[in-house]
Parts: sequence; C-alpha cells; structure tokens
Amino acid sequence: MIIGLGMDVAEVERFNFPPDKLERFAKKVFTPEEMAHAMRHRHFAERLAGAFAAKEATRKAFGHAIPWRLVGVRHERSGKPYVALSGRAERLTALRGVSRMHLTISHSRVSAVATVILEADEALEASRPMAVEAAVAR
Repeated sequence: MIIGLGMDVAEVERFNFPPDKLERFAKKVFTPEEMAHAMRHRHFAERLAGAFAAKEATRKAFGHAIPWRLVGVRHERSGKPYVALSGRAERLTALRGVSRMHLTISHSRVSAVATVILEADEALEASRPMAVEAAVAR
C-alpha cells in the first residue's frame, strides 16, 4: 500500500556554483557520499540537482521537513539510487510503518526530477504526522 508520494524538479543551473560557494552549500545540504558521487561526473551540477530533487521529494513523501543532511541519496552498484535516512530521521520509517522506499531520478542539462514512493505492508490505524514531525525536528 502506498502511504507517501513525493516529487520535485530542480533546475541544474542553480547548482553550478563556484568552488567556494559549492563547498559552503554542500556542507548545509549534501552528504559526503552525495558530493563524492556528483564530483565523479563531468556534469556534476546535474547530479547535485538530482540529489536535491530526491531529498525534497522524500520530504514531500513524508509530509514534513526533514533536515537536509539526514536524507541521503546513495547508489547501488548497478547505479540505481535509493534513499538513506540517517540520525534521528532513521526512525521515520518505523514511526510511519514504511516497509519500502522507492526512488527514481532523471536529469537533463536543464533540469532534474525525482519521485519517491513510500510503501507499507498494511495501513496504520491512525496517521501520526505531528508526532513524527516532532520526533525528527528535535
């Protein structure tokens, strides 16, 4: 059963920073793994835009803000992306009854789009968005 859906589009040009600004922005938003993945590619801004869109899509799927660096985008050996929550955000899947998270990212030279689907094996009896949001915000 789908319990959350989020989608976001990010403009690639917004992520074409000069090196000093890129470092400052990265410390606020991206994980070291995301930066390493992006920098291995010639058009790193496309990868950063994709990761940003994935983070925002994840936040939308959960229905509230999650600190940027607690939502990570990682990749399987095949290249397939997945969402990795860390720190206090790791509890979100259990609190919401999420059994699987699906992520897809696509990008061009102009924009990147990401979609996240949260799936549960069965519906929770009561929705707990306020309690979940409070648990992660602390």
